[in-house]
Amino acid sequence: MALTLFARKKSAGTEAQDVPIRTPRNMPPPEPSPDSVLADFVPASPEKLDDDSIKRMLQQRRFGLLVQNAGQCASQSDGASLIRKAIAGIEETFAMVPAGTATLTESLTGNFAGKEGDLGVEPYLLARYPVTNRDFQLFVDDNSYENMDLWPEEIWPHLIEFHDLTDAPGPRFWREGRHDVRRCDHPLVGVSWHEAVAYCAWAGYRLPSEAEWQMAASWRIRSSADLLRRFPWGDAMDWTRCNLWNAGKGTTLPVTDYRNGVAPNGVCQLIGNVWEWVGTEFNVVADDGTPIVGEMPMMGVRGGAFDTYFESQATAAFRTGQIALGRTHNLGFRCALDLNDARPQGGTMKGDGT
Repeated sequence: MALTLFARKKSAGTEAQDVPIRTPRNMPPPEPSPDSVLADFVPASPEKLDDDSIKRMLQQRRFGLLVQNAGQCASQSDGASLIRKAIAGIEETFAMVPAGTATLTESLTGNFAGKEGDLGVEPYLLARYPVTNRDFQLFVDDNSYENMDLWPEEIWPHLIEFHDLTDAPGPRFWREGRHDVRRCDHPLVGVSWHEAVAYCAWAGYRLPSEAEWQMAASWRIRSSADLLRRFPWGDAMDWTRCNLWNAGKGTTLPVTDYRNGVAPNGVCQLIGNVWEWVGTEFNVVADDGTPIVGEMPMMGVRGGAFDTYFESQATAAFRTGQIALGRTHNLGFRCALDLNDARPQGGTMKGDGT
């Protein structure tokens, strides 16, 4: 089902207002102005894709969708080979997070004396890297913003707000529906929680829950040792292992940088570079146990970003949130996958809009 929503300009005042992630007041605003972005921009060229829909999905790296719908490939002479390639793609781009425990602090200050949320986490797969501009370009080029099957009906009125600097459908800081080719391997930013969820559905994945994300970053696996790390690499902050304020970069870096800061399973940049959307609503209480309720629901974001100043905001346990429609300059996401969904299955092709 397709519906053209971007043929008209948005009316003044219709775009959702961002609620900024909590950051220290003494930080200068790093968000670029539209003029500065447009003045220095090299648009990425479209990738040449196969006419065959199954082969095209493999080129789009929608490995999860292909594996979950392996039965649809059986009619093709090379169907088995395509599924093997999709499985290999998952093995290359995802890493296993073992069973463990995540303790979620319930209050903003950590002073609440009530019971913390101690959640068990079952094994799952987490993407080794955040979604990049190049990854998301394939989603945009597949006309996914006009594929209503990817978006819940209550979000349809907001789709017109999901545009770039030139009013084309796409992330907030792109231009004419294109990313800057020089940042093709940088983490995507400027997308709402809903856009992150839609991309995951399109590719056959999902967002990690807050507990799953924290389990991956703290590595509190089920063992007699019951270790709990403050950071993916250990208990002490090391500014050379992550792209935070102290790194002095002032912007995002390629997702493959900081290999010395990976988690034990090889997952990169859980701390720094960009904050990451998770699939869980952000709920907190005051120190007296009273729930804190905002004007709009907020979704959890984790990990800190290139402009995060305080070490306390860049730990495996630090919690904060953003309104689901927020599209900020330092917030992206990575994908997750259930173990069962990494095995070949049959059925009708999902998420393709065909």
